[in-house]
Amino acid sequence: MNASPIDIVRRNIEAVQNNGDFAVFDEIFADDFVDHTPQRGVSADKHGVKFLYTGLRKAFPDFRADIHWQTVDRDKVTTYKTYRGTHDGAFLGVAGTGRAIAFDTIDVFRVQHNQLTDHWGIADLLGVLVQLGALPAELAL
Repeated sequence: MNASPIDIVRRNIEAVQNNGDFAVFDEIFADDFVDHTPQRGVSADKHGVKFLYTGLRKAFPDFRADIHWQTVDRDKVTTYKTYRGTHDGAFLGVAGTGRAIAFDTIDVFRVQHNQLTDHWGIADLLGVLVQLGALPAELAL
């Protein structure tokens, strides 16, 4: 079945990111996937993204994304969303604090043949560190 690019990206957000369904991850991420903006210390391939998603779910067991809007330009889907969760495990070098966090993210995924093939993104990780008490609030201004 041919799904729309936005359906594939939403499936990643809802099934994988929000619910931790890694069977869906294996299905919708292409084997030759490339992350053009990988997080520090994470490989820029499918395995790196799975490592990142797994780590996020360990650090924030109630991790979820709230989608604000999405746009489509041919084979690319741009999503503006807010990630939320309770910090119960290590993240960005900070041990679990029990604090609730929220941070904004903009992602662009390329979708080809019903699979995610490429990613570009930016996330407010500085804001996360401030919320976790690892940095002074003045840095987030």
